[in-house]
Amino acid sequence: MNFKLTQEPIDIVEAELEIILVVDKDFEHRFIKDREILDRVGFRAEQDEVRLLAESNRVYVGIDAIGSVTTRTAVASVIRALRATKYKSLKIASYMNHPKCTSVIRAMVEGFILGSYSFERYKSKKSKLNIKEIIISLEDYRDFDLSLEACSPVVERAKILAKATNFTRDIVNTTPDDCYPKVLADIAKRLAKKNGLECKILKTKDIKKEKMNALLAVSRASRHKPRVIHLAHKPKNPIAVVSLIGKGLTYDSGGLSLKPSDFMVTMKLDKSGASAVVGIMKSVSEMNLPIEVHGFIGAVENMIGGDAYKPDDVLVAKNGKSIEVRNTDAEGRLVLADILCYAQQEVKADYIFDLATLTGASVVGVGHYTSAIMGESSRVKDMVLKGAKVAGEFVTKLDFNRYLKKSLKSEVADICNISNSRYGGAITAGLFLEEFIDEENRDRWVHIDIAGPAFIEHIWGENPHGASGVGVRTISRVLEALVRAKKQ
Repeated sequence: MNFKLTQEPIDIVEAELEIILVVDKDFEHRFIKDREILDRVGFRAEQDEVRLLAESNRVYVGIDAIGSVTTRTAVASVIRALRATKYKSLKIASYMNHPKCTSVIRAMVEGFILGSYSFERYKSKKSKLNIKEIIISLEDYRDFDLSLEACSPVVERAKILAKATNFTRDIVNTTPDDCYPKVLADIAKRLAKKNGLECKILKTKDIKKEKMNALLAVSRASRHKPRVIHLAHKPKNPIAVVSLIGKGLTYDSGGLSLKPSDFMVTMKLDKSGASAVVGIMKSVSEMNLPIEVHGFIGAVENMIGGDAYKPDDVLVAKNGKSIEVRNTDAEGRLVLADILCYAQQEVKADYIFDLATLTGASVVGVGHYTSAIMGESSRVKDMVLKGAKVAGEFVTKLDFNRYLKKSLKSEVADICNISNSRYGGAITAGLFLEEFIDEENRDRWVHIDIAGPAFIEHIWGENPHGASGVGVRTISRVLEALVRAKKQ
């Protein structure tokens, strides 16, 4: 889709279909031209409710109040509703909540791109989105005076971020037979070549040299060899250095602690953290942010076989800590333990963020649509909360406490890979990871458990069935905020 900004009034703009937002059920606004018809067809203008009036070439969508979140989901709902139609061009006016804040226009563009996403790689008959052009008039709902100069760069950033999210969705949605560790590494290499990133790939021999024994144990029973991926965006004179770490389980059977069969379905999602890191590297490089950003990924497949690692094994991680394995389905934290150590060895970062579909306990605790964040630093956790709020993603804090930490005690090793309690599993997984964060880095690190929103089997908001690409927008917004803070 091509986006065009114009200062022409909406009625003068030429397009096949006009999109009109009905704000807070205000049917008397000048933009509303089909009041009687809307009443006859029972349109109540609830949030995201869409009604196409083909006879007048207008489509109406309800929105509770003007804002980034509501606008993003409303236009995403419209573009989904228009997917089967033959319209090629759309027009829409501007809906701002402040004359100098362009965030709603950014959300609008993101909504169009995110809502238009579909994953049809494996379908013999593919649907086609006919819409080629979307024209945004700067005539505003509240008569704010908007300028092309202020709005144009916002549209470009929205396009970059939404496309990076869709890129991430594609990786997650790809089946495990088509996306295993080598393939994930190849995706990273192609992105690096195209976007001018540095890329380093560690294979089994290199991983052994780095003493990442926990990661190697998880990968041992798979016919697909592991990869450790390091992508880097290195601008001149960076204002900060950030490390991103992603869990890249391209498939997780649970290992010898085998998952029930219905729990294995959708486990291609277990590479969502790694996929988000790749997506963030794409957005950062295309926005050319003046921040040095490193993306580290542990790409492995957790399978069963005669060489599988076992409950009762003791593994020695890269930092020398021994880990008693009591459940091979708690494998993501073993992979992340080594990758966190490797990332800290390779880069002295100001901020460290890890993203992982780590625990079902997070989903139980905060639901399908929310990520849980953990760490010692309230300042850094608040950065993520603020980034998520403007990105339209749901995030909440889960606090560490010393009593839960005791539940990871092992009688035969330094630490156990699961808690001795069935409760607080998301937090104990975060506490486990903290054991592999150097003391001087603990106030720079945040763990983000994205197990809830990473992959859901129905449409919600601007997200489709399947992968959401969660984390890409949140962390990209965190990085953008660092740049703005430095300029102020």
